[in-house]
Amino acid sequence: MSRAPRQRRMSRAPRQRRKSTKDNREENHGQGTRVHELAKQYDLTPQELIAYLKNLGVKVRNDMTSLDPDTVALIESELTAESDAHGVSTNEATVKNATNGLKIEEGATVSDLAVSLDLQPSVLIMQLMKLKVIANINQRLDYDTLVMLGEHLGFEAIKAKTLEEELLVEEPDPSESLQPRAPVVTIMGHVDHGKTSLLDAIRQSNISESEAGNITQHIGAYHVTLEGGSVVFLDTPGHAAFTAMRARGAQATDIVVLIVAADDGVMPQTVEAINHAKAAKVPIVVAINKIDVPGARPDYIKQQLSEHELIPEEWGGQTICVETSATEGTGIDFLLEMLLLEAALLELKANPDKSARGVVIEAEVDKERGTVATVLVQAGTLTVGDFFVSGRYSGKVRAMIDDFGKRMKKVGPSTPVEVLGFTGVPEAGDKFYVIESEKDARAISEARLDQYRTEKLGTNSHVSLENLYQQIQEGEIKELNVVLKGDVQGSVQAVASSLLELSTDEVKINIIHQAVGGITETDILLASASDAIVVGFNVHPTTEAVQAKELEGIDVRTYNVIYNLISYIRSAMEGLLDPEVREVVIGRAEVRELFKVPRLGLVAGSYVNWGRISYNQPLRVLRDNRLIHEGKVISLRRFTENVNEVQANYECGIGIEEFADLKVGDVLECYVHEEIARTLS
Repeated sequence: MSRAPRQRRMSRAPRQRRKSTKDNREENHGQGTRVHELAKQYDLTPQELIAYLKNLGVKVRNDMTSLDPDTVALIESELTAESDAHGVSTNEATVKNATNGLKIEEGATVSDLAVSLDLQPSVLIMQLMKLKVIANINQRLDYDTLVMLGEHLGFEAIKAKTLEEELLVEEPDPSESLQPRAPVVTIMGHVDHGKTSLLDAIRQSNISESEAGNITQHIGAYHVTLEGGSVVFLDTPGHAAFTAMRARGAQATDIVVLIVAADDGVMPQTVEAINHAKAAKVPIVVAINKIDVPGARPDYIKQQLSEHELIPEEWGGQTICVETSATEGTGIDFLLEMLLLEAALLELKANPDKSARGVVIEAEVDKERGTVATVLVQAGTLTVGDFFVSGRYSGKVRAMIDDFGKRMKKVGPSTPVEVLGFTGVPEAGDKFYVIESEKDARAISEARLDQYRTEKLGTNSHVSLENLYQQIQEGEIKELNVVLKGDVQGSVQAVASSLLELSTDEVKINIIHQAVGGITETDILLASASDAIVVGFNVHPTTEAVQAKELEGIDVRTYNVIYNLISYIRSAMEGLLDPEVREVVIGRAEVRELFKVPRLGLVAGSYVNWGRISYNQPLRVLRDNRLIHEGKVISLRRFTENVNEVQANYECGIGIEEFADLKVGDVLECYVHEEIARTLS
């Protein structure tokens, strides 16, 4: 008796709860207005209205949130009032007349702009929302936003000058302040044509012994005092891997000396050097070197140069050509005389009485001295104790050392020196500026670092649905991740540029980190996390890095000659290439009779007239030399026995997969697919 009432009560309760929930939902729907409905009434997107509601202190979750009648009435009154005010205030004739000539500088807040335009801040916020910009009353407006607002409200937006634009302005020097300066001469040409040896003969030194394989691996800047004046020489590497460094050398030079070996001729790197010099619009003096070597052909060299618009003076052109021998010293004095004559015609001058300006030729990290950069002073006077900024880094000149190892207290224009005191390693080619205030130098450096970090974050951003689809459309692209370390910044940049040029459509080089200094444990851990290889150029791993390499199983290679490095990376890339699949025909058979076999269907009684027919291999049916069918050999018999293959001049029975339209006289061609390792073209 007691069970029945309890069952009735249990069955009644859920019906009451469902009814209560439904009634509450209907009541809420009848009382409130959803956000997306209200946004539609005022021609706003739901997101714009939600942002506006948050500025008014109204909390909403999404566009389906219901607003009670009091909140709706309040919002409608606000929007109506602002719309009326906006309609009056933003009338083009009224506003543009009222703000005629008004200039607003970048960085003004919404509140400041509203006061200047004599508008309510809420009206200005609504105008920004119309322009798809969500802002609050205290938010600063950038230049682009102010330009858009100015078009609607009739004021002129002014881009604020940065500290860098104020301090690093290149102003022309008064003519009376200019004084003669030494010419900067860049020695360029093909590898092993004798550039460094020629400079040795001029300086009576032996620079090339310090370079691996007697090949100049990074730029050297040297000041040479001659009887007729002083000359600054820049020795740029000659082989193709260092094209970028050679380009930087041409940008900092007044005269280019193009070295061409008399026994070798004009080579691809020689042509590149000519193009760099022409692009920099600097005069070219040709030194035909190694004339003492058997087989030297100076006239043939001049003919080759003429093909590149470098016509010698003795042939009626304007290019000075000097025949030299670095080993015997032949023609060296005449070459120097021609350089000083060319410099006199250029009338090179600079103002030494101002803050120094220059360019970074090279930079490296020294274990004892820290960051050391070779700086070519181009104007002004650089003094120990000066504050400076170069690239992303600032610093104070702690010491200056010339190319002979002598400490200098001050240097003038056209002087190369090693500068100590950088807070980081600048890139070769960065401009060097002396700043009066250490605070300003640090501020410029921090601004450049922030910009650099922003750019790096932008390039390494996480994948989104848009770029994910794009990557899928492009197909599977394999990458070889590389951690690159080198001894000097210019070499690291040039090696990175050469490696990136190895990228193909199928395999891409991805340099995830490049820096100056030895290979550290951090580099190994980065390579482990990124599935990368570590390459060192003129640097070696630390003890901790060696231990981490063994633990993580990372491939670490070090080189001191660029050719070997590039060859290794090329081999690694070729290992990532999908092998080339080639079709190889292994045999042919002629159908001579047809048989029907239980469970196998139609079987071709055939005669193998060439090669062999193999079981379970692809096979095509040809009729009158036209393709009829492609399938696979599903059965192969000699008499009553199953076999794996049948050689030429034997008969057999061949069963073909899913094909029964055979005719006597058809040709059966058996083939296989072979994988062949590919190389980079």
